[in-house]
Amino acid sequence: MGRLLMRGLRRYMKQAAITQRGARNQRYRRSDLKDMNGVMDSVDTYWDDRALLEWQVELGADEAISEAPVNRYDLEPAKPKTPPNPNAGGKPPIPVAVKELDTVALAQSAAAGAGDIEGLQAALDGFEHCHLKKGARKMVFAAGQPAARVMIVGDAPSREEDVAGMPFAGVQGDLLAKMMDAISLRADAEDAARSVYLTTAMPWRVPGDALPNAKDLAMMRPFLERHIALANPDVVILMGNTPCQMLLGRGGIRGLRGKWTDVVGRPAMPMAHPVSLLKNPLAKRDAWADLLSVQAKLRDLAT
Repeated sequence: MGRLLMRGLRRYMKQAAITQRGARNQRYRRSDLKDMNGVMDSVDTYWDDRALLEWQVELGADEAISEAPVNRYDLEPAKPKTPPNPNAGGKPPIPVAVKELDTVALAQSAAAGAGDIEGLQAALDGFEHCHLKKGARKMVFAAGQPAARVMIVGDAPSREEDVAGMPFAGVQGDLLAKMMDAISLRADAEDAARSVYLTTAMPWRVPGDALPNAKDLAMMRPFLERHIALANPDVVILMGNTPCQMLLGRGGIRGLRGKWTDVVGRPAMPMAHPVSLLKNPLAKRDAWADLLSVQAKLRDLAT
């Protein structure tokens, strides 16, 4: 009964919509309507649909629902689990633990295989196990006379050293040159007795000029020790905390400076780095005392 009543009401409303549409479309001529079949089809549908929609709104219908009820709270039926097939395939693969590389041992092997300084530079350049190499612009190896009596080991490369690929580049290099000239030494001197050999504890810059971590220090230590052994200087100057931490196992340059120690079987003097002296000019007095001590040591070793 409900469906029959609904159909009757729909016919009634459709007839009313057609009558209303005829009144509104009297302005169109019949000849024009023949040329507008597609347009009039859409107009017919529009007015029919609109009349039915307005009638439903007047009856209180405010949402579209289907004839069959839908329970929105019903859960989807669980899919049956397929039991494992004991006959399918073999045993699952056993996970294999990946053994971490011993980068220190690899560095020791690479450094020991270098027979001269050029070979050491090539071995260090080909060493791919230090992550710092990926972020550095250039490798900083050495500068000056390898046969010099004095070998200076600086901190990890700064931004200027990273760009130039040379140790003690920029303003710090200018200050170091003045310091060495005060005790009659120069990095560019042809005479090995009056020359200095420059290098850095780390060959690659640490991002943000931070201090190298313990793993990187241990990894690069064999290369630096081999470098000192091949250069064979009379005196080694450890400028900054990084070479002291790497070769002496402890930092704190203020407590270490001015006190002679041994590095790879050679006398070594820890002292402040030129960058530190530029930031703290008052420390230049202690640096001058350390330089005089180095000059005296060279004089004693020459006799």
